[in-house]
Amino acid sequence: MPQFDPLRFRRLRRWSLKRHLLIGLAAEGRSVNMKRLSQGLRYVIRRRLHEAKVRLFPFCPYIGVPKATAAVHFLTMQNAPKVTLLDETIAFPPIEEAWEGLLAIGGDLTEARLIAAYEHGVFPWYGENDPILWWAPEERSVLFLDSLHIAKSMRSVLNSNRFELRIDTAFEHVIQACADVRSSTEGTWISQDIIEAYIRLHDLGLAHSFEAWRDGKLVGGLYGVSIGCMFFGESMFSAESNASKFCFIQLVEWAKANGYGPIDCQISNSHLLSLGAEIIPREAYAKLLRTYLAAGKTRRGKWTIHK
Repeated sequence: MPQFDPLRFRRLRRWSLKRHLLIGLAAEGRSVNMKRLSQGLRYVIRRRLHEAKVRLFPFCPYIGVPKATAAVHFLTMQNAPKVTLLDETIAFPPIEEAWEGLLAIGGDLTEARLIAAYEHGVFPWYGENDPILWWAPEERSVLFLDSLHIAKSMRSVLNSNRFELRIDTAFEHVIQACADVRSSTEGTWISQDIIEAYIRLHDLGLAHSFEAWRDGKLVGGLYGVSIGCMFFGESMFSAESNASKFCFIQLVEWAKANGYGPIDCQISNSHLLSLGAEIIPREAYAKLLRTYLAAGKTRRGKWTIHK
C-alpha cells in the first residue's frame, strides 16, 4: 500500500496544501492554529507537547512560543513514521504499526470496511473536512462489566424509574443528537458521512442505540457497534441530567445478561472513569478483542430489552 505522512496536511480542501502547510509553518518558525486541525491531530500534537513538557494554556488555541514551535518542528520534521494510506482493499496494517495511535488514512466508510476496522481493533475519528483517519490507540479505555460503578445518587435515579429504557427505536435520532451536542460545544467528529455510515450499519443489524425516554421524549442515549460478543461504544448524549449514565448502565446490564465481554470505550474521559472504565495497553485490548469476537455469534437485527 502507498505511504503518507499524516502531519503534512491541514484542514484545507486541496490535498497539495494539506501535505505541506504544517512543515512550512514549522520551518518558518510560525505559530500553528490548533483550531484548524482535526480533533485527531490535535490529540497527537498535544500528547507530544505534553511528553516534551511544553505547556499549552487551556484557553489559547495557538502554538506560538519558541519551545512549542520547536516541538511542532520536531513533530513534522524529525523522523515522523509513515502511516498507511488505504486504497480500495479492505485490509488494515498490523495495529503495532500505528504512530501515536494513528494507523491509517483514507479509504471509505462502507459497511465492509467498518466491520473490518472493528474486528481489527480500529475505529474512525477525524474532522469534517479531513480525510478519514483510522485509530488504534496505544492505550484503550474499556469497562469490564463487573467493574461498573454506580454512585449512590445514581442508584436513587434508577430506583425512581425516572427514565424509560428503549433499545433500537430511535437510532437516527440518537446519533444526530450526539452530533448536535458536540457541534454546539467543542466541535464534532460525527459528520454527515459518519451518520449515514452508521445508519447503514444499523440497517444491517450491527449498530444499536440505548435510549432514555421521559414523558414520551428522547432525553438521552448512546450508540455503538456489536460484533461477536463485543460492544464498541461510539458516543452518547444527555438532554437531562444522568440520562446518558442511565443508558450506559442499562447497556452494561444487558451485556452481562447476554454473555458479552467488556465494553470498548475507545478514548478515556472523566465521565467514563467515574463509571468504572479503566485504561489498558493496546496489546491487552487486542487479546480481549480476539477472545470475545470468537465467543459467540453476532446478534444481528434490532435488539430488545429482554433479548
